[in-house]
Amino acid sequence: MSGLRALRPILALYFREKKWLLYAGMVLAGVTVLAGILLLGLSGWFITATAIAGLTVATAVVFDVFAPAAGIRLLAILRTGSRYLERLVTHDAMLAVLASLREKLFRSWAKPQAAHDLLRRPAKLLFRLTADIDALDSLYLRVLVPAGAAVATALVCAVALGLVNLWLGLVVGIALAVIGLGLPLIIALQARKPMRKRAKATEALRARTIDMVAGQVELIMAGRMDAQTHAVQYADEHLAKADDKINRLDVMAGAGFGIASAALLAGALVAVSVIAQNGNVSAPLAVFVLLVVLSAFEPFAALRRGAMELTRTILAAQRVGPNLETETADFYKPQPPQDGLAVEFRHVTARHDGAAVDVLHDVSFSLANHEKIAVIGASGAGKSSLLALIAGELQAQSGQVLACASTLLTQKTELFQDSLRDNLLLANRQASDEALVQALQDAGLGEVLAQLPQGLSSALGEGGTGLSGGQQRRLALARLFLHDTPVWLLDEPTEGLDEQTSQDVLQSLATMGAARSFIIVTHVKREAMLADRLLVMQHGRIIENVSREHPRFATLMDGQRV
Repeated sequence: MSGLRALRPILALYFREKKWLLYAGMVLAGVTVLAGILLLGLSGWFITATAIAGLTVATAVVFDVFAPAAGIRLLAILRTGSRYLERLVTHDAMLAVLASLREKLFRSWAKPQAAHDLLRRPAKLLFRLTADIDALDSLYLRVLVPAGAAVATALVCAVALGLVNLWLGLVVGIALAVIGLGLPLIIALQARKPMRKRAKATEALRARTIDMVAGQVELIMAGRMDAQTHAVQYADEHLAKADDKINRLDVMAGAGFGIASAALLAGALVAVSVIAQNGNVSAPLAVFVLLVVLSAFEPFAALRRGAMELTRTILAAQRVGPNLETETADFYKPQPPQDGLAVEFRHVTARHDGAAVDVLHDVSFSLANHEKIAVIGASGAGKSSLLALIAGELQAQSGQVLACASTLLTQKTELFQDSLRDNLLLANRQASDEALVQALQDAGLGEVLAQLPQGLSSALGEGGTGLSGGQQRRLALARLFLHDTPVWLLDEPTEGLDEQTSQDVLQSLATMGAARSFIIVTHVKREAMLADRLLVMQHGRIIENVSREHPRFATLMDGQRV
């Protein structure tokens, strides 16, 4: 029952997004199945009636072949048309719903601490966005749609056969409902354990394979490649065992539906024979009844695969359902400080999730509009945590953080295997090509852009392959320039760059940041020289706050790397 409850928020999202299209798809599926059943039954009736009418000239002359022939053509057209529309409507609706679900899931991760969580388990979000969201389409396409068509079939068949004989219609309707819905339920219960094992084995296999490919250099250097290979093989063996059990269940389910259909047809044959002997039904009508019963199990058999995948769907719903309910109201919204200030800390204490001690202790300071501050101190002093608090990546345990909108430039440049244009548009979706070119020129990449044969449409490799480290850093600067915020948070912006590239990057920052406030975390003298004031941190506290005019400023500068 807890698993079925996990499906409720997913169903609510389904029908909130594309309610009428989803309902239309279920109706069209029912029409398709019923048109097929009636087509088979009417065709059998027509062939039998025509054969009997041809036995004598008198009956052949008066027999109307046009009306049933027209009905057969109408049902054939109706079945074909409704089948096409059903596929068109259901798949269009589900693609739109799944796209919306992926967006909601991704947005639910865009909150404080999300980046740190993803760094610990980078494959987690990928699997949620792909495998789990894909599993949710079975809920509609392989469970709801076939179930709706099956129930409609049972009702229509019971009514149609009840017009021939009340007891026949009642028995066939009950048999279809009990056996047709009972077998998928039994299949779903039997498939729970192997489907759960298959889902876990699939995720383990993918994660371990990705780790082996992405980290092969580190694995070889550590002598762990053989161990990782065995781990991949172990996951693959578990997946193969689960698949074997599932395939056996699938075969048994198919056999069960075949036996049930044959038994129902045999019972109907006996019942129709008895009714025909009593003269209560004609031969063509008897054939119609038998063919309807023969095809009545078709929509129920379509539930077989959906029933087997129901456990996988429930597991996916349990994983992503809670995240889908996260609203954008939970996102970080900075509170601006009083006029004249860009950032203000008031007795702030903070701690990272799972940490035993505070990373910042009773920190208070302010950053004026257009002021530049450099934060220096030993590694682990809390400098990067200070920036994380302003950016909203870390929440204060106590005290108050007030800040204008800010942009954080981290030490690592994240680039994607996409065009240069799309990598830049991540900073500002509304930016024109002219604005993108200007940002590249401001970042010192004008000559590089001119040499690219496709310009902004040039493709970058994975992680920015095709650009040097300095060029990647300049591209990150171009993003910074495009994301127009009054406060910049710079975490060692020239770390790992050569002297000339570092000077160029710092010159770009000084020029473009003249009208902005920024805080730069650094160990390097050339970066700290951009600042109007120095904050010295030690063990999570600010121990010195020195302006450029103070003699202590030069002394502190001399202690930094060149």
